Amino acid sequence: MADVRIRTLKDGPYEVRGAIALLDGSRAEFTLPEEPIYLCRCGQSANRPFCDGSHKRVGFKSEEPAR
Repeated sequence: MADVRIRTLKDGPYEVRGAIALLDGSRAEFTLPEEPIYLCRCGQSANRPFCDGSHKRVGFKSEEPAR
């Protein structure tokens, strides 16, 4: 199994590193040219599920410690 790492960034998105399979709404696989990818946590991105930096504009705050 591939090594995938997901990291929560303070006041920002999830950072995803590693080989992952991305599926669109019809379950077709696609790839993104960059790594890592960043997934929105603030809910304000115009490019959801991917982060577009909107968390900075809206002042998103979150510190989620590991449990």
